[in-house]
Amino acid sequence: MSPGSRPELFRVGVNYWPASSAMGWWSSFDPAEVEADFARIAASGLDSVRVFLTWEDFQPTPRLVDREMLARLLVVADLAAGLGLALVPTLFTGHMSGVNWIPPWALGGSDGDHRFRVVSGGAVVRRGLRNWYGDPAVGDAQVLFAAEAAAALAGHEAVWAWDLGNENSNCVVPPNRTSARAWLARLSSAIRGADETSLVTVGLHMEDLEEDRRLGPQEASRACDLLSMHGYPIYARWADGATDAELLPFLARMTYWLGEGRDVLFSEFGLPTYRRGYSHEQSAWATPLVEEEAAAAHTTAALEGLRRAGCLGAFLWCYSDYDPALWQQPPFDLAPHERTFGLWRVDRSPKPAVAAIAGFVGAERCAPGDADAWIDIERDEFLLDPSALLPRLYRRYRKQSRDEHPRCGTMD
Repeated sequence: MSPGSRPELFRVGVNYWPASSAMGWWSSFDPAEVEADFARIAASGLDSVRVFLTWEDFQPTPRLVDREMLARLLVVADLAAGLGLALVPTLFTGHMSGVNWIPPWALGGSDGDHRFRVVSGGAVVRRGLRNWYGDPAVGDAQVLFAAEAAAALAGHEAVWAWDLGNENSNCVVPPNRTSARAWLARLSSAIRGADETSLVTVGLHMEDLEEDRRLGPQEASRACDLLSMHGYPIYARWADGATDAELLPFLARMTYWLGEGRDVLFSEFGLPTYRRGYSHEQSAWATPLVEEEAAAAHTTAALEGLRRAGCLGAFLWCYSDYDPALWQQPPFDLAPHERTFGLWRVDRSPKPAVAAIAGFVGAERCAPGDADAWIDIERDEFLLDPSALLPRLYRRYRKQSRDEHPRCGTMD
């Protein structure tokens, strides 16, 4: 850093769906609700918001991007700018909270992840997905959507980066690395062609490290300006419990290493919670809840770990718990833990994690540093057996990172 220059700040953001409408918010758009929510977010000290463009709402047919939806997106960006919030719009959503939300015209193929229901036209359907890495018509449609969305917000002061999808490999996996790289290049070019100032990333997640899904940090680093990673210890059987905050900086460092030194944004982490003293029933739930105070402590540890790991920033999942009126709809009907990941409760009262976030307002980003000593293999070797090597490397990380000096000093 040159004398007199300002340090780069560590971004602390949040993933956003409205409490009242969740994944239906674009079709039941309420700008007053968004404005109130964004004001609450900004007042807490959060500086960035990641939003999701539901694919079917924005692109009802392959050759049509809905102008009204783009106008609503511009309203969202204007509201963010007015409150000093940076925006990360996420395209082709796509996979969300254990459900794949797909336009009817992108169905009819033989791909898809059997773990996740498909919702299209407002109903759960039993149809395969067309693979957009190999289907030219779907790929062309995505280029159109990306270009028109970027053009609608070209030069907008709120837009920080565009995300090329949320955990895309939970929808379809590229047939090969060549098709993955071509897809990344086409979509990145479409966005930059509409707005040359745009940064581009793609929402990778922990399973893209646990398995070779042919589009990981190495492929993304060749087309994207920054890498994104999502991680949740509740979904990692090899983690040290639901509140294992060390898992997150480990995933960040693995992403940085596999991505050959490209900057990393940890764009999703969080825990589903319950409130001490309030009754809750979760004995039959596949994913247990964590008490709110414990989740707040996890938030503090995770943010500091990710800051010291050299991340550009970290975004919490998610803004709010969801209205009980939505609980009988996908995804909340079969995934009840998805109801309570919020930083705020349904009644708009803050959970303890909101106070934890305040301690990171204005925090300096740490330098990413060089390769870590606990990595004892080559990148190509890791890709041969990631499911075995990732937990092994995590054990080495946990043992050695405790003895390493911090990457930057403590916060004031």
